Amino acid sequence: MTSAPGQTVGPFFHLGLPFDGGNLLVPPGHPQGVRLHGRVFDGEGNGVPDALIEIWQTDPSGRVPRETGSIRRDGYTFTGWGRAQTDDGGHYWFSTLLPGSPFFAVTVFARGLTDRLFTRAYLPDPGPDALLDGLEPARRATLITTREEHGLLFDIHLQGEGETVFLSYPGQAR
Repeated sequence: MTSAPGQTVGPFFHLGLPFDGGNLLVPPGHPQGVRLHGRVFDGEGNGVPDALIEIWQTDPSGRVPRETGSIRRDGYTFTGWGRAQTDDGGHYWFSTLLPGSPFFAVTVFARGLTDRLFTRAYLPDPGPDALLDGLEPARRATLITTREEHGLLFDIHLQGEGETVFLSYPGQAR
């Protein structure tokens, strides 16, 4: 038996995966809200349109939320999960809270990928961390957000110069 070649994971996200308020873990203007935003770049430095970014995070106290309601936002329940689609220039953004842990878990779906990619977006000055401490400074920098006036900037480079560090997990297809 011959195995069939794999399919890529995009570009079809706009057809069914984004949903109203998916990027709003808290409403814009929330007193503790922060904007996590950036761009997804391909290997040539171009913005990737129609990519999909998901984040998972703890609440500000460091607790993993167990509340339901991620897909049907009610405006006050914090579930710790969000989904945002990139625009034509590769931009994405979330309205969320600062996690009590030092990072946001991030998943990237984009055209040309044979599977989703996993990474982390660390808060500025994350302190000691086993993953970060094992990386060379230039690679480490690809995982750390930059603080800006209205939030945190986290660009994702799928390959090439400054490629973001991506993670693999046991049992994940390679």
